[in-house]
Amino acid sequence: MSPSKLFRTEQSNQHTLTWGDVVVLLGIVALLYAGVRLALHAPEVIRGPDISLARGALPWYAMLSVARMTAAYVLSLLFTLVYGYVAAYNRRAEQVLMPLLDVLQSVPILSFLPIALLSFSAVLPDAIAAELAAVVLIFTSQVWNITFAWFQSLTTIGRDLFEASAIFRFNRWLRLKWLELPFAAGSLIWNSMMSWAGGWFFLMAAESFTVGQRDFRLPGLGSYLQEAANQGDVAALSWGILTLVLVVVLLDQILWRPLLAWAERFKLEMVTDEEPATSWFYDLLSDAKLTARWARRWQGWNERLDLWLLPRLRPLEIQEEESRPVRVAVYVVGGLVVIGLLYLTWLAGQLLAATPASQWREIIVGLFATLLRVGIALVIALLWTIPLGVAIGTNRRLARWLQPVVQVVASVPATALFPAFLLIFLDLPGGLNLASVVLMLAGTQWYLLFNIIAGAGAIPQDLKYTAALLHLDRRARWRTLILPALFPYIVTGAITATGGAWNASIVAEYVQFEGQTLFVTGIGAVIANATAAGDYSLLLAATLSMILAVVAINRLLWRRLYLLAEERFRME
Repeated sequence: MSPSKLFRTEQSNQHTLTWGDVVVLLGIVALLYAGVRLALHAPEVIRGPDISLARGALPWYAMLSVARMTAAYVLSLLFTLVYGYVAAYNRRAEQVLMPLLDVLQSVPILSFLPIALLSFSAVLPDAIAAELAAVVLIFTSQVWNITFAWFQSLTTIGRDLFEASAIFRFNRWLRLKWLELPFAAGSLIWNSMMSWAGGWFFLMAAESFTVGQRDFRLPGLGSYLQEAANQGDVAALSWGILTLVLVVVLLDQILWRPLLAWAERFKLEMVTDEEPATSWFYDLLSDAKLTARWARRWQGWNERLDLWLLPRLRPLEIQEEESRPVRVAVYVVGGLVVIGLLYLTWLAGQLLAATPASQWREIIVGLFATLLRVGIALVIALLWTIPLGVAIGTNRRLARWLQPVVQVVASVPATALFPAFLLIFLDLPGGLNLASVVLMLAGTQWYLLFNIIAGAGAIPQDLKYTAALLHLDRRARWRTLILPALFPYIVTGAITATGGAWNASIVAEYVQFEGQTLFVTGIGAVIANATAAGDYSLLLAATLSMILAVVAINRLLWRRLYLLAEERFRME
């Protein structure tokens, strides 16, 4: 059998636009309108706490930032497991949930942040509102790529494995425990690492954000770096970045690398890897007597949980149909929701109608300008992430050295380095345009790289041996094995990467530097300017326009490629 035959070649047709898309878009419009109306009642002046640039404050700030990141990640993981599972196994739910996911990951987080902050501050104390908004912002930067990865893993499990689970009469719990979670472990871990890297990017904005006279500031590494950059304190900025690097390295050594070593046991392959992933901390924990004691206790709890769940969850059937009462309830509730959404959408339309035609022209031109920058950043990212990701994912020795370096570099907030980008590029022709593309690239490339590393690492070792036995040259190996195996991961990474690039445009196209306001033509500049001016109608119009543009691209391009990855390049 040739390697090309290892991948399915069937393909199905699906509509580009569904009713789920329409309902979801109406919901986003209604939510944004409600947020804008609530934001009008926020306090006029909010004063955040002072941020100390003393080096002694860095450990405490680091703990606070890690706590916010952890809270957001726990919420992200819980959301991922439930959301992705329902979307993968319920076609009717998928018609709503996956378009919703497309929209949600397309929402420009930094344009939604002022609406969320002002809405929370209108009903909650300032400190609680700022903390809640920060966790929500970090959550939205972490969750989408994990959810996409989980959904992609569930939809690419081989049919033979599902048939085996049906033969053994697995219920939902047993299939989740013994098939789905182990199959998706590698992808979930790599995307979790990427989520934390992306979370650090948005942490800086989440912990220090200003809307007019309202200063939403929280003590943490993000606010420390922002304050150091604002004051031009190079020493404090260096110490802050060093602290961030140390935190990232520590998390890599005691969390992510042990998890990757642990996930090696779940790789689906006929032969073992000659150089499996290793971790000194994982080995240390494995040899500890206390760990063995806790493992035995956990095994006991696990068995009791299995015994409790087994009689309560019936075995899975091949086809499960909804009962008539369930269908009627779904239609009734859905109808009421649609009526409410239509009413709020009508009110939002009245607010949008007040937007002058000149601003709509500015929005349209800005969309095309930002789309060009996003496309350039994505192409550049693909050119270097594919070869490097394959090298790291297939070479254990190289991975041991480069993986922590890549994770550290990916975790350093590009916004903290943006002033250096400006100093380099402003004297060049098209300086801010070049700097904005570089910042978008920084918000794009890591999603691709981490997914490609996960995909390259998931290629079964027996397929590599098969390619070697067939004496395939490098070009044939890439064409028939590596690229088909990577395709689902590239698409998953590209979906979240483009969302990151659109988000980065808000801070890349409109900057305040050395007492000056610098901007280029782009939708990000329009959103940033509307936020600074408090022009809520323009902010609503620009945000919705960006969402519609990104959703259209996702449905016309990325969704089709996602279906192709699901149906043609599934290994089974």
